[in-house]
Order: sequence, then C-alpha cells, then structure tokens
Amino acid sequence: MKGAVLEVLLVSAVGLKHAHLPGSSNYYVVIQCGNHTFTSKITSEKDRKVCWNEKFRFMLSSAECKDLAKLKLRIMEKDKFLEDRPVGETMVYLRGILREGREKGFLELKPSSYNVVLYDGTYEGELKIGLKFISNVELEQQTKSIACTVPQKQPYSLYQAILSINLRGIPWSRFFFFHNRSESRKDR
Repeated sequence: MKGAVLEVLLVSAVGLKHAHLPGSSNYYVVIQCGNHTFTSKITSEKDRKVCWNEKFRFMLSSAECKDLAKLKLRIMEKDKFLEDRPVGETMVYLRGILREGREKGFLELKPSSYNVVLYDGTYEGELKIGLKFISNVELEQQTKSIACTVPQKQPYSLYQAILSINLRGIPWSRFFFFHNRSESRKDR
C-alpha cells in the first residue's frame, strides 16, 4: 500500500511560561498528526531552555495525506503531586508542505522556531521543530493502531518530598539532630 512518511524533529523550546511555583520544571510534548499521537520524553529546563532532540515518524496513507491539515504540538508541564498542566501549544499547517512534497517526492524543512500560544490567547516562548516529508513510500500492512506513550505518574509521598528538601545545602536531618558528638562529650 502506497503512502507517505512525515518526520517531525522536536528540537527545543525557549522562554516557556511557568505554570507553577519558582524553580526548574519538567516538560514533555504531545504531538498529534491526524489520528496518530506521540508523546516525547520528559526533560527538565536549564537556563530557560528545554531540549528534547527527538524524532517522530508518522506513517500516513494516501487518504490521510489528502485530509491532513495541521500538526498540533501541545507542551505539558509534569507535576509530581497534581495532574500535569498544559503550558501552551503550537500549530503547524501542513497543506502547502504536503502538496509540494507530493510534487517533488521529498521535502525537508530545517528546524525553525514556531510561537507557543498560551491558553489565554497570548504568545510566550518558541518551539523549535524540523519537518521532513517523503511521498510514494510503500507502507507495511498493519492494523489500525495509534502509537502513544503517556508518561506514567510515579508514586511520590509527602515523606519523600520533605526528606529531599535542602535548605542552602543543609539537609533537614541537621535540624532534627542539631547537636554534634563533640558537644555531648564535653557534657560528660
């Protein structure tokens, strides 16, 4: 069966708006292309930049290529205690890319930045992605399945949160056991 392949290279994001209290955040991206959905790995922010460097392949039938209009990338913030929160989303309109790719047989767009639209309608941050479209590819006969991996919520207790807190490099155990052995020897 003839079809096409759309490769999405998810590179990085900069200037994302924090949806939580101050500190570093963990982000992942849900990529939706027609009926297919992929989820990126979870990565943390360093110096206001989040890097994924992941490639996703969407195998599209001829009918899907004709009906496909956009690629939707939804950025999510991973939370240890509550539900994951949406940060914003980016839409890439594919009609022109697919049309030109079908004519030439191959089309590659180098990674470029797209605005991140927040859920209040404003823009903040940029998502850098690259695209590659290959037409007239022989697709394997497969059952209709959607490749989607949803990050599993790890069990996390309040006890673990308290023990992991560090106050200017001093572990909490020092506050509970603040005397040291030399003082107790002098008292004897």
